Amino acid sequence: MPPTPRPLRKLGFLTIGLFDAADPGRGHESTLEIIELGERLGFDSAWVRHRHLQYGISSPVAVLAAASQRTSRIELGTAVIPLGWENPLRLAEDLATVDVLSGGRLNPGVSVGPPMHYDQVKDALYPDTADTEEFGYERVRRLLDFVRGKPATGFGGVEGFEVFSEVVQPHSPGLGSRLWYGGGSLRSARWAGEHGMNFLTSSVVKAEDPGESRDFAEIQLSHIREFRAHHPDGDAARVSQGLVVIPTDSATPEQRAKYAEYAARRLPRTTTPQGPGRLLFAPDLVGSSAEIAERLHAHAAFREIDEVAFALPFTFGHEDYVQILTDMATLLGPALGRPATG
Repeated sequence: MPPTPRPLRKLGFLTIGLFDAADPGRGHESTLEIIELGERLGFDSAWVRHRHLQYGISSPVAVLAAASQRTSRIELGTAVIPLGWENPLRLAEDLATVDVLSGGRLNPGVSVGPPMHYDQVKDALYPDTADTEEFGYERVRRLLDFVRGKPATGFGGVEGFEVFSEVVQPHSPGLGSRLWYGGGSLRSARWAGEHGMNFLTSSVVKAEDPGESRDFAEIQLSHIREFRAHHPDGDAARVSQGLVVIPTDSATPEQRAKYAEYAARRLPRTTTPQGPGRLLFAPDLVGSSAEIAERLHAHAAFREIDEVAFALPFTFGHEDYVQILTDMATLLGPALGRPATG
């Protein structure tokens, strides 16, 4: 373990973008306003989650295209797009388009695995190929190849009045180095490193070995080290941590009570691995910026990263997010070694 944690270099946040089914426009507008606020406060990145057939952002690429036209500096990421719902070729086109529109600020994060509730959605999603679709790392590799400019077809040239390209267009040369893999296991960490991706960690890991430590931070640290051990950039390979962090410095008494109750409801799932996948959740960090900084400086995994995308709680209101982000930018960031810039 390093004697001191790395100074925080990039401060980011993650939102799920909830909305009311009766008025979805207002929820999407709130998400865009939060991203604009993040830029004004000096955050380095804003990330959106991906939710299908739920009341959260189902099309993060479209939302980030809109955000790219309302911001000029902040990096825009997805954490994460589940590739089981996507055609890698079409997604590569969308990602490259938004990256061009944003001036090279897109940071796409992806993951693999069958779509959630696959038995219920497969007939709508893949009516003819549901039983033959591949949902593993090969899907990520295809996306990587298309984004990085490998040929998608053997045909290119002029046909009549039309010109065709062998590679995905538009091609955004820097995008291939800004692709992230969202993983919570040693295998995913290793694969991401071997394929030169960046690595997104979150508040969930797999406690894969029943005999291993049940300490969340130690398990996450092992993933970070596995990733960097197999990445061409070694210890310089980019890793971002995405814990749920709720500073309360400027919160009202009512907000503090709500935040404490939220964290208390979720605490039992952090004590032991959950379900057949043995998922282990990190406790939410609630308190003053000084208290949260102290806990993070003692966190074994945090000590080895210098980028964060702190996750905003799912169910809070717009005014809560404004307060949390303001405290993060003005108080928590500096306490973690990143000067306030807002």
